[in-house]
Parts: sequence; structure tokens; C-alpha cells
Amino acid sequence: MGCGGSSEMGPEPQVLKVESKTTSETNLKFRKALLVTHQELVSEESMAAFDGRVTCEEPNSRMHSFTGTLEWRGDTYSLDSERLLLRGCRLRNTDVCYGLVIYAGFDSKIMMNCGKIKRKKTKLDHMMDRLVIIIFLVLLVTSLCLAIASGFWAKMFQEKHSYLSALYKHTTPAQQAFFNFWGFTILLSIIIPMSMYITFEFIYLVNSFFINWDLEMYYAVKDIPAKARSTSLNDQLGQIEYIFSDKTGTLTQNVMSFKKCCINGTIYGTGTGHENKQPPGSGLTWRHHGEKLDLCDTALLEAAQQDSDPVLREFLRLLALCHTVMVEEKGDQLVYQAASPDEEALVLAARNLGYVFLARTQDTITISELGRKRTYKVLAMLDFNSDRKRMSVLVRDPQGMIRLYTKGADTVILERLQRRGPNETFTEMALDRFAEETLRTLCLASKEVSEFEYSVWNRRHHEASVLLQDRARELDKLYEEMEQNLQLLGATAIEDKLQDGVPETIQLLKLGNIKVWVLTGDKQETAMNVGYACKLLTDDMEILEEKEISEILEAYWVSNNNLSDHGEAVCSGHLAQQHPEASCNRNRALIISGDFLDKILHPGEVLKGKTGRLRRWLAGCRAVDSQEQGSPVEKAFVDLATSCQAVICCRVTPKQKALIVQLVKKHKKVITLAIGDGANDVNMIKTADIGVGISGLEGLQAVQCSDYALAQFRFLQRLLLVHGRWAYLRICKFLRYFFYKTFAGLMAQLWFAFHNGFTAQPLYEGWFLALYNIFYTAYPVLSMGLLEQDVSAKKSLEFPELYVIGQQEKLFNYRVFSVTLLHGVSTSLASFYIALWAFEDHVGSKVVGDYESFAITVATSALLSVLVEIILDTKFWTVLSFLMVTASLLLFCLLSFLTQSIDAFRIAPAVFCFPEASQNALTDPYVLLVVLLCLVVNTIPSLTVRLYHTIMGRNTIQQKIHLKARREPEPWVELRAHGPRSSFWRRSSYAFSHQEGYAGLITRGDSLRSRAPRSAHPGLLCPEKPLALSSLPSPSE
Repeated sequence: MGCGGSSEMGPEPQVLKVESKTTSETNLKFRKALLVTHQELVSEESMAAFDGRVTCEEPNSRMHSFTGTLEWRGDTYSLDSERLLLRGCRLRNTDVCYGLVIYAGFDSKIMMNCGKIKRKKTKLDHMMDRLVIIIFLVLLVTSLCLAIASGFWAKMFQEKHSYLSALYKHTTPAQQAFFNFWGFTILLSIIIPMSMYITFEFIYLVNSFFINWDLEMYYAVKDIPAKARSTSLNDQLGQIEYIFSDKTGTLTQNVMSFKKCCINGTIYGTGTGHENKQPPGSGLTWRHHGEKLDLCDTALLEAAQQDSDPVLREFLRLLALCHTVMVEEKGDQLVYQAASPDEEALVLAARNLGYVFLARTQDTITISELGRKRTYKVLAMLDFNSDRKRMSVLVRDPQGMIRLYTKGADTVILERLQRRGPNETFTEMALDRFAEETLRTLCLASKEVSEFEYSVWNRRHHEASVLLQDRARELDKLYEEMEQNLQLLGATAIEDKLQDGVPETIQLLKLGNIKVWVLTGDKQETAMNVGYACKLLTDDMEILEEKEISEILEAYWVSNNNLSDHGEAVCSGHLAQQHPEASCNRNRALIISGDFLDKILHPGEVLKGKTGRLRRWLAGCRAVDSQEQGSPVEKAFVDLATSCQAVICCRVTPKQKALIVQLVKKHKKVITLAIGDGANDVNMIKTADIGVGISGLEGLQAVQCSDYALAQFRFLQRLLLVHGRWAYLRICKFLRYFFYKTFAGLMAQLWFAFHNGFTAQPLYEGWFLALYNIFYTAYPVLSMGLLEQDVSAKKSLEFPELYVIGQQEKLFNYRVFSVTLLHGVSTSLASFYIALWAFEDHVGSKVVGDYESFAITVATSALLSVLVEIILDTKFWTVLSFLMVTASLLLFCLLSFLTQSIDAFRIAPAVFCFPEASQNALTDPYVLLVVLLCLVVNTIPSLTVRLYHTIMGRNTIQQKIHLKARREPEPWVELRAHGPRSSFWRRSSYAFSHQEGYAGLITRGDSLRSRAPRSAHPGLLCPEKPLALSSLPSPSE
């Protein structure tokens, strides 16, 4: 990380383009050395003689800020984040740069941002871990009980058969009990499902491949398939209850186009009645760079060409001057590189109307105004940040006049105007209209600055720029002083269209009992209208805004003075009492801003600004919060929000997005999914149980940090309603039958202990125990985990109500596990004791009554019972499913023949100790009848339960939905304007997409010259060693 310096790009300081490896952002970042070091340090000798002193802040984790100064040759130079290269960046248009190491090793910013990576685990994973621990403890207790019983039995046996005392003279009953404890522990350890974890992961992996291979989620336009980046969360896709979505680039396309504008009391653009193709005879001779005309408004084009309106002239000039766009000339084409799509759309709009941005240098901007080239000297750029919500440029025109051009959110521009006349009033009305049409709005203003005013301001600006303490605050104060008494020029409106299929997707998700929350950095009106357009909000919804929310929370405080004595249930009950008609079934939505969210969730920071009962309530919550984890105000807010059908959070920061997700997870104990496309969504994606990244225009950082990557929001419906539900169904059925087959086949060992003197003698052949979970029963259960479907993908999307099963955890829980345990135990009891009853004296014409034949009979009965049970419960049969079941039977026959052959017994009698046992037993008709009896007894209960449910009408949810009439298809929804609702009639404000820092970069000579020659001029640009670079999350979303 470094200070001051230059690249090998020529005598003029150029922009150093860098790309971050750590963030994978597509937009290049611009870094620049100090002009003095670039000009002075031009050789290795001058570099070696450099004796400057850098004073800077201590190492910290703030990736996008740096404060320092360079003292050299009696002068002090300002250093900030634009002078630094962070660890992990790559130079793009520069061969070599020299730098001074500031932070290294663990002091580097990227290392100080490294936190512990929390591994995401599904609910079923946590449940399986607990069940395995429980099974292990039960195993130890059972082994201990059997060992104690073996000690008592040995003592009784020795007393009764004293003539055998010679056999026990070296062993006491206590010693026998001790050895039998370990014998039973080893013998019964096969019921611990360790192989289940391996099969578990294999099923996860294959189901992830199914997601990757799904052509229905392949976006052919950009050749982007769906990608399961995590292979261990598939089943949790079928249990999502809350989706937290970004807006720009996720619900919308993030492709900005300049659609409308209001200039000097006149609205231009689409829908104003002036649309037409290029006006006759216009010529538009300035459009010589091959750009495509987007805004087709005859009146605006004619007015721009006539150049008779000074306000329109200043309006277009501002669009061409006030920005941080870089330009390259490739052939006869101008290529713009913008920090955000909004900025590029505005510059392109100015270019289309004759004001073409041509080039910029260290302190100039060159534009073409209706074919006339003019160069403006840049005196200062007042940078954008999320607090200022605006940016300005101070320029001197060719006539020597100094003017300030400002663009920003209407909420900050309108309050800084010199006067409020009819044009200003009309512009405010136009802003409301633009916002209702879901357009992103921006106000433009300017003023003339005197030479004296500029000279005084410039001196103070230089003094503030070299401060080490409170530099940003002092600069903001100076910016605030300059940006006063502005003259309003007009407003712009940029369209960000919805992605295809978003309304239909949200409608299906809502029918599947999935609530969608939109967390956006955009303005409230735009977010609300996008909510209406995508069916998240409907006309019959009751909209709760900040005023209504405050009243509900105040009323809650009045009725619950002793907050510490009341829990979440009381809070939920009271919220329902405040709106008795607004129960959880009522159709209502909640709209809240980031500022109001801070007031609710961080009451200690805003107590001074609150009055009345709400202030007292916040103070009480603050006191309670210091005594218990999770304040009552959090619970009250979460209960209120989760009782709504939709929630829209506007003007929220990336940190607030993650906080909202964390609150819902903490207080509601539900499975959450976060979906976004930008770096500002990373915190939210990492916090949620499932993170989905959209491969959009804001880079790949969201995708790199996500669990699943999609190209479009509409693919989310198939990911959840089809793949997620199938994965949950398959995993649950796999778990049920894995436990069932384990208990049904191997619990007979336990019953056998009661009949062999508790001696830990195994019932089954050793090979059967070894191969039971590997070959004999693994494949049918595996096929169920891979291929099972209750309904087709088409039906899953037609009936999204099927998704509720996963949310309610009906297919596998502790109750289902208990039933499975009892089912397996009953199967093992029937298989063991029916065979024991039949073998009590002797069996069959061959007088089969030996221990080996008995073991074969019990094993065959249990195995066939398990396979028949799986066959009965398989809903979706494929060739592979049939082959799996067939393979299990064939492997049982083949491996039994091989391990019980006479030749194997002769080779290793201690290993193959059941010679021809299966052949002797299973060729006897009487034994086969015993096996058939066991099979019938074990199958009848399952058939009886299924028959009872059918006769009594206790259908499953799937059967009930199949009996419902097919719904009428929902009509397509178009983006349209909506009238005022509740307190909706407010002005809109602009949501900037780019990050802070570009303005200062440009004014220090950070330009992008076309055809820049490269030469060896070393300078001093201090790279961090090791290098790293990360991008700042966009404040717009």
C-alpha cells in the first residue's frame, strides 16, 4: 500500500487502472500517483535519494478510506485512498509502477478485514448431528445394561452349574460384564449411521449437478447456466420462508436508459406526445461518433439544435461536464467507462443531444457543444458520498466565468435553491410523476461563482485537504458552503426495467407461502412502484409506513410497561390487538426507511431527537437491552414486519441489509434466502441461510460469495419450487429409510442377546454385517435420494402450495424419526421372533434347526421387508430405480453364494464360517414359508395405514392439491403508474450507483487519455506489500 508515485506512462500523470482479484469486479478502479513524485522521481537514482516523510493513520480495516500526508522538500501533500494500491490488485494499463510500503502483513487492510468463515449447515444437518449423538448415547446405555445383565447371568450360571467351574476359574462375573460391555459396543456400533454421511454428501453432489444441468435455468442470451456453488445446502432450498431481495439489477435489469426530463417547466421524453423519429431536416451533424439515439423527442431535439434556451443549454452542459466518466477513443468511436450505469446514461443522453464529452486531462474537460469544441478548466470536483447524495464540479469556461454544476437527489438539491418559483414547483410535480412511473430521478442545478469567492474558498479547501484529523468532515463543510443558492435547471428520469418473469415469480413464491422483502438503497416511491409492478404489492393491501409503525410500537409500549416480563408471544399478541383486523392473514405491507430502522434498532443513538412516548419507549428498551440479549423493540418490530405479506426497506446500507436478515433469523427461527447482484449485497448474502448471486452488470462479487448463482431472478422459482422441494423430499425419504433399514435389519442382534446368555455373540454372519449397508440395502435408498419425485416439475410450478411441506418440516423431524425407529424395531422383532418360533424345535423336511440357518432366515426376512417397504413408498419409478432394487437382490444372492461356498470355507474357515448355510436354508420350502410369513407380517401395517388414510379421507397435501380445480392463469402485469396511497405523495430522490472518490481522482489529473504513449518514467506510487484491492459496495442498493 503506498503513497505518491507514478507509472511508466509518459511525462503526463495518467490514470492507473487496476482490477481486483479479491472482488472479481468488472469495473476497473482508477488509482493515481502524486504529480510532484511523478515529475521528480524519473530515475532509479532519484528514487534512491527520495527522503520524504509519510504521516498517516494507524492500520485499520476501512478498505475505502485512507488519510495521510507526504512531507517532502518543505511542502506537504495530501494522501488519500486514491493514492493506494491494496493487496491483490492487478495493473491493467500500466506496465510498471513504483511504490512505498505503508502497511504490510497482518497490518494490511485486506488482512484486517478477514474474519472467521462461518460454515453454513442446514437444519437437517444439525438434526442429524444431534440424532447421531443420541444414538451413540443410547448405544452406550444399551451396552452397559446388557453387560450388567451378562454379569448377573454369568453369576447365576456358575452357581447353577458348579461342575463347570474350571472354565470360569480365571474370570469373575464382573470381568465378564466388563468384556461384554465392549463386545456389545462393537457389535451394536453398526447402528450408528456413519456411512449415511458419505451417501448424504453424494446425494447432495448429484442434486447440485441436476441444478447445473437444468436447461430451464440456462440464460442463452448471455450463455450463463445456473450454478450450485455449494453442494451441502440443497435440501434447505425446500424450506425457505423469507426471501430478501435487492432491487436494482436483481428485480430490475440494471440497464439504464434516459427516458424523460423536465427543463425550465417543460417535460420531454416518452409519453409526452413529442415522440417521433428524427425531426425532418435536423441533420444532427454533431452526432459523428456512431452512437445510437435513445431519447426520441422531437421537441427536445429541435430545442437543443436551435440553442435558444439558456436553461436548456446549461442543462445539457451540466450533463456533459458534471460526472466521473472516463473516455477512450477507439477508431472513430468514443467509449465511455463509467462508475455506474446511471452516469453513463446521462452522458450518453447529453451526447445524443449534441453535447459530446470528448476528453479530460488533469485539470480540463473537453466537450463538443453542437459541433463546437470547448475546453473547460476544472477548478474542483466536490465528490459524491452517500451522506451528501450529490456531486458538483467547479469549472472555468472559455470566457473566464466560474460556474458550479451540481446534480443529486431532489431532497438535497431543492433545499439548497436560491429561490422557489413556478418552475421549481412544476419540477417537483414532475419528480412525483417520474417516481410514480418507477423512473430513477435526479435534480440538476448550477450557479455562478465570483473570483473573490472562489479564491477564498480554494485556499480553505487546500488547507482542509492536508489535514490528518477530520479531513473528510472539514471538506464536507466546505462543499456545503459552496453548494448554496443554486439555480434549478431541471430534472432527469432514467428507466431501469423489470427483468422478465419477475411478477410471475413473486406471485408463485407468495402462493408457496414465501414472503419476499425488498431491501434497496433506492428511494421509497421508486421502490414502491416497482413493488406494485412486480406484484409484491397489490392495490388491496394496507400499507404501513413510518407514521403507522410508530403508532403501533408506541401503543405496544403503553400496554406493556414491564417489557422484561413479557416475551415474544406477548409482543405478537399485542401487535394483533392494535390491529385486530390485521392478523397474520390480513393482506398488508410494511414500508420503512434506513433512517427509521436505525431509530428503532439503535435507540441510544437517536434518543435526543425523539420526544413523547416513543422516546420513553426507546429509552426503556435501551435499559432492558443492557440486561438481556435481543431488545423487546427488536422483537416487536420483527413480529410486526413478519405479520405483513410484503416488506420494502428503502435507503438501507449494506450493513442494514445484513442486520435485517440477522434479526429475522434470530427472532423467528426460520430459513432465509438473500439474493442480490452487487458488492453491496455481499453482507446480506453471507448472513442469510442461503445466498443467491445474480450474474449481472455490477460484477461477480455477489456470485463469488453466494451459494447458488443464477442469471435471472425468474429462475429462483424453479430453484426453490422444483429443485429445492425435490431435494428436501429426497433427503427426508433417504434419512427415513436409511434409519429404518438400519434398525429393521440390525436390531435383531439386540434381541438375540436375550437368548444367548448376553454373551455378545453375533447373530448374523460377519460378511452380512459388513455388506448390509454397502451393497444389500444401499442402492434402493440411494436411488430414492437421487431420483424420487412426488409430482413432476410442471406440477410443482402449477401448485406452489406443495412447498409448504418443507417449511413445516413435515417429512422429517423428531416425531418422524421416532415413528421410523418404532417401525424398524417392530420389523426386527417380527423377523426375529417369527423365525425363533418356527425354529423352536426343528424346521422343514431337512430338519433344519441350526444356528446358521436361523441367522440366514432372520437376515433374509429383514432384508426383503426393507426392500418391499422402499418399493411401496417409491412414487417415481425409473429404469435406474428398478435396476437399483434388482441389483440389491442379485448382490445378496451372489455375495452370499461366494462367502458361504465350501471352497472359501476350506481356504479360510475362520473368515468364511457359514459354509452353504443359505443353500441349505433357502432351498427348504418350509423356511421359505417362514420368510414369506415375516414379509407379510412386516408389510401389512404399512398397507393398513395407507388404506386407512384413503378410506377416512386423510389425504396428503399433495393429494388434496391434485383434487383442486386448476386455477385460472394470472394476467400479465405491465409497469404502470399508480396514484397516491397513504403518505405516498412525496417527492422522489436519486439513488447514486457509484462510489465516493472518483472526483478527487480526476481533479488531481486522473484522466484517461486516448492513444497515451508509453515510456519509461518511473515515479513513486506506494503499493501495499502484499497488494490488495476491494471495491466499495454501492450505496444505491
